[in-house]
Parts: sequence; C-alpha cells; structure tokens
Amino acid sequence: MGIAAVKIKVLPTSPEIDLERLKETIKNMVEEQGGKNCTIETEPIAFGLEALIVFFAWPEEKELENLEESMGKLEEISSVQVIDMRRAFG
Repeated sequence: MGIAAVKIKVLPTSPEIDLERLKETIKNMVEEQGGKNCTIETEPIAFGLEALIVFFAWPEEKELENLEESMGKLEEISSVQVIDMRRAFG
C-alpha cells in the first residue's frame, strides 16, 4: 500500500479559541494515529474566525474516519471536513 496526502479543514467553535494550543493538539492526534509530516495553516473565514488547514501523509491502508471522529469530539472544534485526499508519489 502507498501513502495518501490528506488535507483537512477544521473549524473552531469561536474566534476566542487558542489556535496555537489547538494546532498542537491536532498535530499530536494526527501523529499518534499514524500520520506523518503534519503541517497546519490558518485560513480566515469571517468576523475573526479562522479555520485550520491540516496537511499530512497518511497510510492508505488505514481508515481516516477514526481520526476525523477524534478531532470532531474536541470541544474547541465545531466541524471537521476532508477537503482533499490523493495518492502521494515520491
């Protein structure tokens, strides 16, 4: 099996959420469940709210749903959406 390049959009519950702490929590969660090379960028949404765009390498043989559910259970997160997933080469 190969490696998938995954891009997930995470929406915090409010603009007051500490994004640096949330980034660290998400990065640890991805790595604990088998993801590699996790990077996180912010994307402005509206009224001070910023989404987190999470990029990482994921083993194709593993289910991604467990990671999505784990992220969605965090009380600082209102939604989790996979916006891109493709086979990585190289």
